[in-house]
Amino acid sequence: MAYSVIKQIPNILTTLRLLLAVPICLLILDRNYPTVLWIAFIAGLSDAADGWLARKLNALTRFGAIADPLSDKALLISAYVAFAIVGLVPVWVAAIIIVRDVIIIIGATAYHWWFGRYEIAPSFWGKANTFIQITYALMLLTHQVYPIFPSLSFHIGLWLLLSLVVISGGHYIYTWGRKARINLTIN
Repeated sequence: MAYSVIKQIPNILTTLRLLLAVPICLLILDRNYPTVLWIAFIAGLSDAADGWLARKLNALTRFGAIADPLSDKALLISAYVAFAIVGLVPVWVAAIIIVRDVIIIIGATAYHWWFGRYEIAPSFWGKANTFIQITYALMLLTHQVYPIFPSLSFHIGLWLLLSLVVISGGHYIYTWGRKARINLTIN
């Protein structure tokens, strides 16, 4: 009994990280950047811990496989929307990030509806995109508390972020479109 409860710790951490999207968004809107940095640090630790614990406890679950990237997306989307509202990024940047994720969610839902269950596996480009979104968000937040980054780093970071949003979104569309075509020819 106790071991089965312990095996739920990774899912609990993932769920708690998902819930952190709300205070992060509200604190950015309130421009309380020092507190946001601390919460982002806690979210980062929980992200590392839940994956490590899931592997260590042999507690990999379908819920965790779905909820972990959704938690990351909820945190990032809410942060970028809040960044756009307070003027730290242009509105169109937040819009492009959201559109990419909506297209992926619609595609995954359509694939599931037409072909059934599938395994969620993030691509290299998807992981790179998430890494850059997190890094850029942390740069923005850190700079609000400790203005240490030259403006050129934000221009380079923004173009790198936008490039990876487009590349990773296109890669997901290509990969899952190809899988759908293969399933259509088999059936």
